[in-house]
Order: sequence, then structure tokens, then C-alpha cells
Amino acid sequence: MKKYLFAAALVAALPSVASAQEETAPDGTPAFGIEPYVGILGGWHSFDRRTEFGSVPGETIMSGAILSGVAGVNVPLGPVFVGVEGNATKGWSDIDWEYGVKGRFGARAGESGMIFASAGYQWVHGKQGWPDRKDWMYGAGVEVGPKDIGLGGITGNSGIRFRFQTETYDFDSFRPTAGVIFHF
Repeated sequence: MKKYLFAAALVAALPSVASAQEETAPDGTPAFGIEPYVGILGGWHSFDRRTEFGSVPGETIMSGAILSGVAGVNVPLGPVFVGVEGNATKGWSDIDWEYGVKGRFGARAGESGMIFASAGYQWVHGKQGWPDRKDWMYGAGVEVGPKDIGLGGITGNSGIRFRFQTETYDFDSFRPTAGVIFHF
């Protein structure tokens, strides 16, 4: 008898499973899948006076302009997503190079935008006497897609998103960046 009840429940659930596979995200793309992307971001990275980087004679804080290349993949799960992203960053002034990897999670916003938080590991190579260090990196940001700013007909579902984010290296720095993400 239990086998028949289980089979009946399974047959009754099949239509709802089939309709769940037909769902779409707010931007019209499939609700489940893989979305790779690459991008370029520019900004500034400024460390607090009392960080693990110590101090250099004549300098008060470690800071510099940065230019980052990023690559990653998002996995949409209906209205939310998870993902992973790597970065390679060239710095100026006191920062030579930065690179790292982080996980991302967030929600889709509007027609083609995203709101997200991230956490991962970052390596920072200083110059001009500043040491090299590695530690945790945390951040939050938004991506605004073409449909959200009235350009939906130009790129469709693939194309460009504008990203604005801020991150911190172990809560010892402030790292605002902005740039362009190309998703496909």
C-alpha cells in the first residue's frame, strides 16, 4: 500500500517539477544555468594607519590607484545567484600587484541588475618598502544592466553590466571600484 501511495504522490508532483524547469529569471534568461563573465574595474585602495602592513618612514598610509581584470561565473538559482570570481590587479603608488579569488552571492534586481556580497582571499604585493601580505577580502556591490537604464534593445540579455562595488582587506582598508562587466 505504501508503494502505491508513494507512486501516486510522485506522479502528482511531476507537473510541478516540469513547470519549475520552465521558470525564467527577471531578465528573461533561464532561471537555472551558468553565466560566465569577464570585466575591467578601476578604483583606489587605501589602507588604515594601523594595518598588518606596518609603516614606512615618510609614509603615513599605504594606498594607490588600481586597475583590475576580473573573470568569473554566476549560477542563477531563480531570483538569486551564487558564483566565484578571480581578479588580477595592477596598482600604482604603494601597491604593485593584487590578486585573489572570492565567492559571490546575491539577488537579481530589476530587469537585468544584481545586488551582491562577496568574500574570499586576496594577496597584496607592496612596493617602495611596503611588505607583501595575504588575508581575507570582503565586499558588496551592484551591477546595473542595460534594461535597467533603458538600453534593453541594444544588447538583449547578453552584453554589458556596469558594476559599482566596495571591498575591504580584512577590515583594514577601503577599496571602491567601478567598471564594466561583459557577460555571455
